[in-house]
Amino acid sequence: MEAKEITRKIAVVSIFVFLITWTVPAAAAKELEIQGKQLVSRKPPFTLALPSQLQLMYSSAMENQRENSITRVYVFVKEKNKQVEEMLIVQIADKTNPQATAITAPPLRPYTDKRLYQKDRIRKGGLIVDRLVQLMAWNPDAPSLQPIVEKGITIPSHWALQGQLLFIYQGEHAIFIKYSKDVNSFGSKVSEEKKDWEKELISGNEKKTCETFQKMFSAVIDSINLKNP
Repeated sequence: MEAKEITRKIAVVSIFVFLITWTVPAAAAKELEIQGKQLVSRKPPFTLALPSQLQLMYSSAMENQRENSITRVYVFVKEKNKQVEEMLIVQIADKTNPQATAITAPPLRPYTDKRLYQKDRIRKGGLIVDRLVQLMAWNPDAPSLQPIVEKGITIPSHWALQGQLLFIYQGEHAIFIKYSKDVNSFGSKVSEEKKDWEKELISGNEKKTCETFQKMFSAVIDSINLKNP
């Protein structure tokens, strides 16, 4: 491959694994922040409404020179009695080479189809948003979550409902958001058995909790508001 072709190439951005390689400088951290219950991004410029007010736990970034991109990661939580109830992870891949082709990202994939409740694509004005809703379990031993644990906040290892959304902004940025909420924080007693959450068997409080979460996450997507650069 000729050198010119190499400089113009931008690989597919990985959105499912992030590595903490260096801390985002204070100025760069202001490129994305939470104001009340609103997530405000300045690069790229957009806002969206969140179900709750969350606090930033840490931010990091990974430079992908071969992919002509930098991926910024922001982790926010809502905690009660020093235990996580809600978690928001925002990953934004920024194209760093103006001559490279448009940035792309792989499609959303569930951890398992058995507990996948929704997977579709939404058109919002000129924006295409991929959406996924599933049941998952937080892993307090995950290396990426240790900065939260080190702050003295417990991450429960039981079930949480998670919504994912992904969209590309003008071929320059890939925005990937994961929002999850403890199933025990909805106010109803729910099962901890896997089979009771399988999409073919789900019923009762588990189904009501799932439907409540889906409406909540749909409202997040509906609230996306793109700003002028």
